[in-house]
Amino acid sequence: MQAARRGDGHVSAAAEPRQAEVIERVHETRDLFTLRLRLTEPAARAAYRFAPGQFNMLYLPGIGGVPISIASDPDDPTTLDHTIRAVGRVTRVLAGLGHGDRLGLRGPYGRGWPLAAAEGHDLVVLTGGLGCAPVVAAIDYAVARRERFGRLAILQGVKHAADLLWRPRYDAWAALPDTEVRLAADEPDRHWPDHVGLVTDLLGEVRFDPGATFALLCGPEPMMLAGARRLIALGVPDTHIWLSLERGFQCGVGHCGHCQLGPWFVCRDGPVFRFADIRWLLGTPGF
Repeated sequence: MQAARRGDGHVSAAAEPRQAEVIERVHETRDLFTLRLRLTEPAARAAYRFAPGQFNMLYLPGIGGVPISIASDPDDPTTLDHTIRAVGRVTRVLAGLGHGDRLGLRGPYGRGWPLAAAEGHDLVVLTGGLGCAPVVAAIDYAVARRERFGRLAILQGVKHAADLLWRPRYDAWAALPDTEVRLAADEPDRHWPDHVGLVTDLLGEVRFDPGATFALLCGPEPMMLAGARRLIALGVPDTHIWLSLERGFQCGVGHCGHCQLGPWFVCRDGPVFRFADIRWLLGTPGF
């Protein structure tokens, strides 16, 4: 059965997995890969729509499922990119899939980025680690509609220089008008040409109008909390700062309770939250 969709982009009930096939597997780093999927049923492909920031649940029969952010262009929902780190039972098996292999897919789930509200504003995108994957669709959305937004600042931080994904994509974004791309590594190698240190250090070095800016943050929670506080100190309203959280999703629809955050379930009420709503919980022991 299909899940009933609400206008806010949430899915109101669990759906049976639809079948998807791998049309391409891209090796990113030693333990990172991207699966490009396509729903096998033409009617399902025609009906599928997602918002940047939403995620799918990917299933392997007899093994289990895992939530993965959709990293492709929302204007082309017929092919769905999922960038995955092979760290657990399910993701290690997903890492072995190749062209023509099939798996189950449920979704899209969750609340995405507030891009309609952000139109007419500058955009600051602050990410850490693999944090770029949940927000890359939002960047592509803004790039494809460049005239709707003001200045665009993309700040990506990694722990090790070798962890950086998609260097050609960053280079292409940096070549766009009114766009700044800054990269940071805590531990550079001898070829690293960019900032050494915390990615949040770069917030004071890029140009944007704080009072007319929307900020999209994704990555480790301590980094996002530090980034949000720095943005507020620079004059960005806390109502214009949005964070994508990861809290151990299992069901995807708020039934199992594993991802509860105070009064919310991250899989159902997020994963994108306004900082003004959750700032009292972030960094608090027990939450």
